[in-house]
Amino acid sequence: MPYNAVIARAALHFYEEPPICSENGSGAIFFSGCSLRCMFCQNFEISSKNYGKAVSKDRFIEIMKELESKGADNINLVNPSHFIPFIKDCLTQYKPKIPVVYNSGGYDRAESIRELDGLIDIYLPDFKYISNELSLKYSGCKDYVGAVTTAIPEMFRQTGESVIENGLMKRGLIIRHLVLPANVPNSLGVLNWISENMPKSTYISLMSQYTPCGRTYKYKELNRRVMTAEYQKVVDEFLRLGFTNGFMQQRNSADEQFIPEFDLTGV
Repeated sequence: MPYNAVIARAALHFYEEPPICSENGSGAIFFSGCSLRCMFCQNFEISSKNYGKAVSKDRFIEIMKELESKGADNINLVNPSHFIPFIKDCLTQYKPKIPVVYNSGGYDRAESIRELDGLIDIYLPDFKYISNELSLKYSGCKDYVGAVTTAIPEMFRQTGESVIENGLMKRGLIIRHLVLPANVPNSLGVLNWISENMPKSTYISLMSQYTPCGRTYKYKELNRRVMTAEYQKVVDEFLRLGFTNGFMQQRNSADEQFIPEFDLTGV
């Protein structure tokens, strides 16, 4: 990828967690390319095939302003990790009047996240794996755990406790975890790490939306959706650990209809 951000879509998006998205929609900017190679990626067309268009700093700032003018609840930077220098330069030149969301797969260098201190209002990282063996198997990444467990504390250091006004988050951290079929122990391990290393008030989004996509045919266990019993075990652990803030996804969210069209809209 070049220095200039490559974008596949920039539009109002209505399928985020409640504090991120109201009826106005989140101003989602979907970046192309990815530092992970998840077998089950729903955005395979842009993450692995790199479909998108490179934009200048001036155009990127215009895109943010256009989303603001449409009434977006925030500027939602989706999978931005590999464009941090570009994003830092743009946000230094123009900081939107609405919150800026850093929405990543969790595979971030803490050093890179520190470069964004003061520019990001809300961090929305995934915490996919508690095992590097699994991260290598499913995402082609042999050091995921070390990255995510140092990046998330840095994100929290910058935002502190979450601030919510009129139902919308203005500042804070939400950790997402996608429950994978046949991998409940991984999910329980993620929750236990968060419990041991982060405040109990940390917002956690437990996602049941897993849908076989991408290259899941390579692993039989990934070629189905998550069973209700599997997801319930993860919810039960969340409750047992005493977390006070969380979101439990409805089962009907596991559908390809929620995957946006990557057609250069708004780019």
